[in-house]
Amino acid sequence: MVKSDKVWLITGCSSGFGRELALAAHAAGDRVMATARRPEQLDDLVQTGDGRITAAALDVTDPASVTAAVATTLDTYGRVDVVVNNAGYGSVGAVEELDLADLRTLMEVMFFGAVEVTKAVLPYLRAQGSGAIVQMSSMGGQVGPPGFGAYCAAKFALEGLSEALAAEVRPFGITTMIVEPGAFRTEFGGARMHRSTPIDAYRVSTSQTRTAVDTMDGTQPGDPARAAQAILTALAADKPPLRLALGADAVEAIGHHLDQVRADLEKWQDLSRSTALSGAA
Repeated sequence: MVKSDKVWLITGCSSGFGRELALAAHAAGDRVMATARRPEQLDDLVQTGDGRITAAALDVTDPASVTAAVATTLDTYGRVDVVVNNAGYGSVGAVEELDLADLRTLMEVMFFGAVEVTKAVLPYLRAQGSGAIVQMSSMGGQVGPPGFGAYCAAKFALEGLSEALAAEVRPFGITTMIVEPGAFRTEFGGARMHRSTPIDAYRVSTSQTRTAVDTMDGTQPGDPARAAQAILTALAADKPPLRLALGADAVEAIGHHLDQVRADLEKWQDLSRSTALSGAA
């Protein structure tokens, strides 16, 4: 493994991908500002880091907290090279079952929070002429299964914004990478999963999703540690991908979705093209 000395700022490090990314970056010789709403949850991570992992409080829904965490990173390490927007949680429920207050809360964390952090670090990345922004999306950022409408809405939004961002910041030497994991052995299906109050009629279309969510923890095929290493490997490439799917399930589901999009586009292209004004080129 090639050693480096980058500085990472990672949100949502109390468990799952955030924690594993902090450990992987540390193992690569990098320094890490690991963050969580309750930084005391990161005490063991800091002890593991031997002075190269530091913890800070960061609530992505609080702009002042975001600003303070970025400032703490710069004060502690003098720079920031890789920013990972990882904070978030799951949600299951049919669209009609969604409480709009719950949906807005989810979007605040999963979308607006990531935008807030991204905006806070961009002036520093532009000034130094380098850096990487890693947006932790999901295969749900490309595919919308029944029962995951709220979660996928946040991830679709993040991916759309990040695709535009990638083109905007590329001239400044900044890389943007959207990570799309499938099912990994994190706490996604447990306490980190919001469940909307069910409407019995939707058992026909969402019961399988709800059952899968309730039974998934401990059975997911993906290894978060290997996912973290894959992210480091992709970032170290000469041309990192805009999108990085992780897990065979993600590769297959996204590939099938893209095939369906292409099939619909081609099947209906004559009708699509017929909408031009008469005589228009």
